[in-house]
Amino acid sequence: MALAFSSSSVIHGSLSSSSSYEQQQPKVSQMGITQPMDRSRIPLKAVNFTQRSLAMKPLVPLAATIVAPEVEEKAETDDYEKLAKELTNASPLKIMDKALEKFGSEIAIAFSGAEDVALLEYARLTGRPFRVFSLDTGRLNPETYQLFDAVEKHYGIRIEYMFPDAVEVQALVRNKGLYSFYEDGHQECCRIRKVRPLRRALKGLRAWITGQRKDQSPGTRSEIPIVQVDPSFEGLDGGVGSLVKWNPVANVDGNDIWNFLRAMNVPVNSLHSQGYVSIGCEPCTRAVLPGQHEREGRWWWEDSNAKECGLHKANIKDESMNGNGKGTVHANGSAAVADIFDTNDIVSLSRPGIENLLKLENRREPWIVVLYAPWCQFCQAMEGSYVELAEKLASSGVKVAKFRGDGEQKAFAQKELQLGSFPTILFFPRHTSQPIKYPSEKRDVDSLLAFVNALR
Repeated sequence: MALAFSSSSVIHGSLSSSSSYEQQQPKVSQMGITQPMDRSRIPLKAVNFTQRSLAMKPLVPLAATIVAPEVEEKAETDDYEKLAKELTNASPLKIMDKALEKFGSEIAIAFSGAEDVALLEYARLTGRPFRVFSLDTGRLNPETYQLFDAVEKHYGIRIEYMFPDAVEVQALVRNKGLYSFYEDGHQECCRIRKVRPLRRALKGLRAWITGQRKDQSPGTRSEIPIVQVDPSFEGLDGGVGSLVKWNPVANVDGNDIWNFLRAMNVPVNSLHSQGYVSIGCEPCTRAVLPGQHEREGRWWWEDSNAKECGLHKANIKDESMNGNGKGTVHANGSAAVADIFDTNDIVSLSRPGIENLLKLENRREPWIVVLYAPWCQFCQAMEGSYVELAEKLASSGVKVAKFRGDGEQKAFAQKELQLGSFPTILFFPRHTSQPIKYPSEKRDVDSLLAFVNALR
């Protein structure tokens, strides 16, 4: 995510007094996507989105020195759990309006260069001034930088970018190379290029607005609230509870976001037309195939429950937790969740069973085995096609099996079974000792069947 701070031009030019602004500003209430504010009522002097700001101050001083509408001084004492429930069925426009009204110039929109354009459009429709920031990691796609420029021109704003510390980046690259994250995980690189710059940015704010949606990542974002006290970062005053996090589109379906963007004819990242859905840094983002979840294009070499860069690290729960944040954990450290691939046509292999498969050099019949974790949404997504594959191969002489590779079995699966991320699919031929790893991301039954038939 490329986070950068920008402000609408009114922040630099027209906020000479909060009282005069509030007198001109029409009230927004009970607004939905289909009922935008009558822009003819918004004084041009108050909201001029076509004129660009000529000067930008650094993020932290900007939040501290700008003259803006009054901000409630005791926001940290507000009951945000109650407010989140009250806004559960509210439109994104109403939620955005509430956030901007409440925090004035001390709130900013986190813009990543993907569907976050919707946040900017909602902010514009409220008629209120707004600020935008983005994290430039130094490794974004060219198309993302092109979008930043187009967005600035479209909304008449300047995005204020936060950059990683050059010394930290230099040390990482010199010690580990440019692509170390493929070997030891993305967390260290993201911490230097994203999390620490974000932390600096948020220290100049009392609240921030993100484009998180529940349907983006069922494993990590399914429970995000409309508004919350940020559990991970600190705001202007410092300490726990000093920062509020707003997620106006939390309850919005991804298809509805795209319908909105098309209807409003706003700039979008050209990578979307090439199959990219969730867009981050260039080395860690790729297009997804039809039927794949959008987050499968991010850090595809890692487990599905870790597909967060650290900006929203509080979303990640231990795999032992169920949807309510509670769970029963077995002695082996795995979660008590409902199993998948549960059919008579699929053999459930134990650790000794799959070890025996590995030892056999001359098997009576070939096997295809999926290494899975029942909590993994990508495993859940391929359940139907794998069950259908098992039905098609039931009388073919090919055994279809599953092996649960999470919990205490994970280290074994990684070392002996080529497990990179869930699901991993292996084919054990009749006369070859080593299993062959399925190389494709296509998990439809026809692709899986073609793989088996080519090797049987």
